[in-house]
Amino acid sequence: MSEEAHPDLRIAVEQPNRPDILALLHMHLEEMHRYSPSCKVNALPATKLAGQGVTFFAARGGDDLAAIGALKRIDAERCEIKSMRASADWRGKGAGKAMLDHLLDTARARGCTWVGLETGRHPVFEPATKLYSSRGFAECEAFEDYESDDFSMCMSLELK
Repeated sequence: MSEEAHPDLRIAVEQPNRPDILALLHMHLEEMHRYSPSCKVNALPATKLAGQGVTFFAARGGDDLAAIGALKRIDAERCEIKSMRASADWRGKGAGKAMLDHLLDTARARGCTWVGLETGRHPVFEPATKLYSSRGFAECEAFEDYESDDFSMCMSLELK
């Protein structure tokens, strides 16, 4: 459970239109565009993160936004992780691990048996891919509308 990973964090469903969340999403999208061609940036804007079939979470340490992440339902048994990101002040402090664990726990509770995600291949994405790998994710064939290439890859995890 995410609280064991970082007991100072509170993770809850929130709306992605809060100013601190919008600022983190903006920074996230700017970084994606800095290291990937626009056609390879698959991060969702706040309006889509608030859409049907997507549950958006925020991790907070007190009043500080520590991390964000969303779970998008693909079908009855599959979910996708979207827009997972730790705030700059919380990087390397367990916020990303706590959020990932929370998203996986939520997927299991919803009956999902598979979770996928898309991430970049540029070295700036290595901390994320290492985190995903530490939880059992492995590179997989592209799913949904994604394409695996020099800029992006898909990863997946069979849930138990």
